[in-house]
Amino acid sequence: MADDIDLEGVKSFASDLSPWAHIATVGADGAPDVVPIHPCWEGSTLWTMLGTDSVKARNVRHNPNVALHWQVTEVGDGVEIWGTGTLHDDVETKRRLWSDVFDYDLNAFAPGGPDNSPDTCFLAVAPERALVLKQYGMGGSLRWSA
Repeated sequence: MADDIDLEGVKSFASDLSPWAHIATVGADGAPDVVPIHPCWEGSTLWTMLGTDSVKARNVRHNPNVALHWQVTEVGDGVEIWGTGTLHDDVETKRRLWSDVFDYDLNAFAPGGPDNSPDTCFLAVAPERALVLKQYGMGGSLRWSA
C-alpha cells in the first residue's frame, strides 16, 4: 500500500493540532499507562524528557513499543503514531537536546541542566506508522509507514 502522507506531513499536522500528545506504554504487569507529554521532533525522531525512574521510563525498559495520540481538535482532527522507544541518559545527548531540540525551557523541570540532572533521561521514539484522522475519520484518513 502506498503512503497517503509522508512523515513531514504527519509532523506538520500534529504540530498544528497541539504541542501536547498522550503517550501509551505498557508495564511489566501488562497494564497500559497513558499520560500527557510535550514531544519535540529532531529529524524523524520524536523526543520527550522523562524522569529516569518514571512509570514511562520503567515501562519502556520492559516493552519499547509505544503509541502517541495528539489532542483532538473541536472538529475531531487527530494524529496517532506508533513506534519503538529507547531511553538516553548520557550527558552528550542531554546537552544536544537541551540546547537544540526542545521548544521550552527544560531547566524548569530539571534545574541542574544537562550536566547535573542524573534523574532525567530522554525517550526517543522511532515512528513506524502513523494515522491522521480528519473529523474523527468521517472527513478522511491519511496513513504513513516507515
